[in-house]
Amino acid sequence: MNGVWATVIGSGIFHGVNPAMGWLFAAALGLQHGSRKALLMALPPLALGHAVSVMFVTTSAVALGLFAHTEHLRIFMGFLLIAWAAYHHVYGHKQRVRVGMTAGFVGLALWSAAMATMHGAGLMLLPTLLPLCGAGMPVGSSLESVGQVTIVHTVVTLATASAIALAAYQYLGLGMLRRGWVNFDWLWCGALTVTGVMMVVTG
Repeated sequence: MNGVWATVIGSGIFHGVNPAMGWLFAAALGLQHGSRKALLMALPPLALGHAVSVMFVTTSAVALGLFAHTEHLRIFMGFLLIAWAAYHHVYGHKQRVRVGMTAGFVGLALWSAAMATMHGAGLMLLPTLLPLCGAGMPVGSSLESVGQVTIVHTVVTLATASAIALAAYQYLGLGMLRRGWVNFDWLWCGALTVTGVMMVVTG
């Protein structure tokens, strides 16, 4: 069980590092307004949107009974993650969600939810929920586990994104970020693919 929570925390760190999950947007807002407060005010709605997306995907899996029969579920989830990685690699760059730099709380939350959904953030957590929501677990208990996983994952994601956004605002600036950029889309697709392959192999 400790391994499950280590995975949840690890996924939170990984999601927080990905600029598509919001830290880059928060840093840009702070730099545009010349205000650390603007950066900090952007983080709660970004975290809320991420949590809503993850919760929607994971609770839908419970509601549809996907965890009721685990015999072939790992293989199914593995192929699903691989397929999503392929889709995101081919079409992800064509489906960017645009939002203005003057977006309010609701706009930021909706943008974050859309980005998390398109990147398959919730899908990446489904394998983690197998030990917590597997066959024999009552729906109420499974939903409670989903809630706990979502909270821990979101808190870690928020903490990671906040630290990076503040560092970018304070020390780097967007110019430095552009010069030393890493293609996180490739890393994200790679992580989805590796996770999917491991699930298929061990299924």
